[in-house]
Amino acid sequence: MKTRNLVLGVVLAASLALTACGGGTKGDGGDGADSDVPQKGGTLSVLLNADYSHLDPAMGFDGGVNNFYRLIYRTLTTNSTESGKTSEMVPDLATDLGTPSDGGKTWTFTLKDGLKFEDGTPITSKEVKFGVSRVFDPAQGIGSPYAKTLLDDGSGYQGPYIDKGKDFAAISTPDEKTVVFHLNQPYADFASVVGQNSFVPFPLGTGGGTAFDAKPIASGPYKVESYNRGSELTLIRNTNWSESTDAVRLAYPDSFEFTFGLDGATIDERMLADQSGDKNAISGGSLQPANVSRVQTPQIQDRAVKTTAVCTTYMGLNTTKENLSDPRVRQAINYAVDKSSLLTAAGGSQLATVANTIMVPSLLGRKDFNLYPSTDNKGDVEKAKALLAEAGLPDGFEMVIDTRGQPKMTALSEGIQQALAKVGIKVTLNVIDSSTFYEVIGTRSQQHDAAITGWCPDWASGATFLPPLFDGANIADKGNSNLAQIDDPAVNQQIKDIAAMTDVDAANAAYGELDEKIMELAPVVPLLYENGLQLTGSNIGESITGFNGGIDLVTVGLVKPGK
Repeated sequence: MKTRNLVLGVVLAASLALTACGGGTKGDGGDGADSDVPQKGGTLSVLLNADYSHLDPAMGFDGGVNNFYRLIYRTLTTNSTESGKTSEMVPDLATDLGTPSDGGKTWTFTLKDGLKFEDGTPITSKEVKFGVSRVFDPAQGIGSPYAKTLLDDGSGYQGPYIDKGKDFAAISTPDEKTVVFHLNQPYADFASVVGQNSFVPFPLGTGGGTAFDAKPIASGPYKVESYNRGSELTLIRNTNWSESTDAVRLAYPDSFEFTFGLDGATIDERMLADQSGDKNAISGGSLQPANVSRVQTPQIQDRAVKTTAVCTTYMGLNTTKENLSDPRVRQAINYAVDKSSLLTAAGGSQLATVANTIMVPSLLGRKDFNLYPSTDNKGDVEKAKALLAEAGLPDGFEMVIDTRGQPKMTALSEGIQQALAKVGIKVTLNVIDSSTFYEVIGTRSQQHDAAITGWCPDWASGATFLPPLFDGANIADKGNSNLAQIDDPAVNQQIKDIAAMTDVDAANAAYGELDEKIMELAPVVPLLYENGLQLTGSNIGESITGFNGGIDLVTVGLVKPGK
């Protein structure tokens, strides 16, 4: 059930517990109904600062768009929407969580009956195979890396558009209902992998180039009616979606209207005022730090949703760049950063806590440590200077940091700039538009010395944090998740060894140990574990926060659809 009153200042447990949300001024209709229960119908609005990175699930791979994808797409498995269990994977298109064989190198899934795309054509095993094969196209597969990593059969396969007519042997389809994945290594948690965006099915031969960025083909409860890039997006019901086959998506609204390009302060003012159509809206991002203190009256508290910290904000250090190739320089930067000032810039303890590890506290097996401590987290200038001198840079050096043009990110960037200046490192900020930020920093030719970004888990395991960020095999010209571009043989081998473990609990503990080993190399600077604080309109019913931290869009709806 939902938490009606948000008590600011309460320290939430570092768990994946759900926080439910709802409107504040409910129950005024006198109809005797539960005033917080969403009803079918109506149009729900989502107010956002920036457009989604990509509507094509092979290309998008960030927390916001992952949440959105579940409205229009389905995968073999997906995260539960059951209260208290959103970290768990449940069957979606598949009848169960799959059957492993061959020591965990082969996984078999059976599809449910009655599955269709938005045009009414059936979803069979061949469409699943085609959808997954798309991620091997070098221009399109810039999103989730798991399929490319685990299904790489060594043939050099480049997807169905380039290698048209070539069979991809890593996936077999013995009949219309059966999909068999042949992995290149044992993987005990593959049931979680097939719940990622790269496992969305599509009709054979569709989606070449940027087709799905303009007009996706839906398998979920909604389809795209209209889309004006950077401005607005409207979803309407997909009448060929079968509710009886989908135990996850509640699909309350008749339609969703997404508005992009709104200033964060404007979104806050509209949501705080709760006027007219905004009663049917939710903020698509977190409250601006400057407005946290305004969430204090009971009416507003009841419309606020605070989530547990499930994402780590960090600064990736490009180890291929001059100076940053020396681990002593990277360690010096870790010592120099004043995380206390960054916490203040992010809105204080209501919105974040200081990070010292790469893995967020909510992950299973996570180890708590701090290799670069300082008094009150204010940074240790002397240790930083000593390491720079040892590396032959007593006078510092110049570097460029990629960042986004958002108020909070600007504040964080400037805080790092000021802290590094104290040790002689002159920082120039390269500000990138938010809607293209992840794609730009994931393109090696466009990446500078460092980037301030974040990472959220795809499921509750270090497998979704450390391999994508630090396995040398994940370094790519486009869609590069290893921003540090670190290719350390010992780290690479340990990642392989953990992936081969058949005991998931032991593997999770091993990832906690690997976290510390990686931080000895200092390829990143963990900055903050960020909470979310979203506001909902007063006509929004109870819902839950999803595994990635924000309000789960597939659970949200209006109390009075006609209002």
